[in-house]
Amino acid sequence: MKNFVLPELGQLLKTEDPWEPYRMVDANGAPVEPVAVYFKDLMAADSSPLTVRSYGMDLLRWWRFLWAQGFVWDRAVRGDARDFTLWMQLADKPVRSHWRHRGMDPAESSSLQRRNGSPAPGTPNPVTGKPTVGAKYAASTRAHCETVLRTFYDFHLELNTGSLLVNPFPLVRSRRSGRAQSHHNPERDHQRQRTGLYRPTVPQLVPRRVPDDKYTEVFAGLRSHRDRALLAFWVATGARAEELLTASQSDAVVGQQTVGVIRKGTREYQELPATPDAFVWLRLYQEEAWRKGVPRGRKQPLWWTLRRPWRPLNYDAARAMFNRANQILGANWTLHDLRHTATFLMLDDPGMPPAYVQHILGHKHLSTLDIYNRPTRDDVIAAGLAHHARQQQRRHNPPPALPSPAYSTDSLNVLFGGPLR
Repeated sequence: MKNFVLPELGQLLKTEDPWEPYRMVDANGAPVEPVAVYFKDLMAADSSPLTVRSYGMDLLRWWRFLWAQGFVWDRAVRGDARDFTLWMQLADKPVRSHWRHRGMDPAESSSLQRRNGSPAPGTPNPVTGKPTVGAKYAASTRAHCETVLRTFYDFHLELNTGSLLVNPFPLVRSRRSGRAQSHHNPERDHQRQRTGLYRPTVPQLVPRRVPDDKYTEVFAGLRSHRDRALLAFWVATGARAEELLTASQSDAVVGQQTVGVIRKGTREYQELPATPDAFVWLRLYQEEAWRKGVPRGRKQPLWWTLRRPWRPLNYDAARAMFNRANQILGANWTLHDLRHTATFLMLDDPGMPPAYVQHILGHKHLSTLDIYNRPTRDDVIAAGLAHHARQQQRRHNPPPALPSPAYSTDSLNVLFGGPLR
């Protein structure tokens, strides 16, 4: 089982139908009906189409495992779920070669990329200290997959679908029954009590920020005014990458120095403050783009591709742009690290109340900002090196020795009844 290679059967197709934004099909192109019903329920619960896509990737991985083993989805038992979980722990992720390396052996392609300067999978990046994408499935990926499959089977158990009798992805044995948080202490935070039996422990990652000097180098490596404006807005507003990319031209209000975005979770419209430099780069980009023929209008998208045919800039293209700038430094920062950078800059300002930072970031709870109170990797290393430097200086330049204590002459005279001879 550990040498099992998951076959690439079936697909998760994106449609233009808002009723069904994504559809999972089998090897023959036929829709997988249990997944389609589950997707429809997610959309009825006001879930984002991106949520449906994320859940669909996990369900497709599970269905491919079932198809390869010859199992039926509603006949799966705990042993099948256990084997699938073990396989995700031990197996390597499928390698998708770059289009320039198509036709080459995957091992040769990956070694060629490493010779071009990319570190080995899973090793820390020499510039950022962040680990590169590993060859194995990350714990967060496995935990998300377990949650999706457990909720999927719970949904069909409630509907009494097919021959399904049990959920192959159960909860921990000691936590299956009983009311959650039944003995909760109101003075403490709520803790997760109902955990999946096969759910791995996910380490909490410390947010990373782009240092000022490295940010300047990344900014200098950008190729167009559009890219410079995007980077300036991301760091100034703290907006998520997808939120800023969905803004229209009327959302950028120069007089108020704000840009309006649609929030990811609530999908509410919110105006975010930005810096004057960001609007300067935006104006330079717009003047250049309008001269080339980019559509102009209040309802038109704010960000476009740089070449014809003109298309609204999407997340994948923006990420590719930022990755090209990263390659100049040999770094592996992500677009979400720019949001972390903006958060650190706002929290470092003593005149900026944390409640305002929470509102700008769009967090529901103020406690979400607690992760930024933890020391970063750079802070810890700098403090440790400073400690070692102080210790070394103390060894090379020890403080002068204090004079040895001596008895008081007056006290000795009192004790012995006169001066000693």
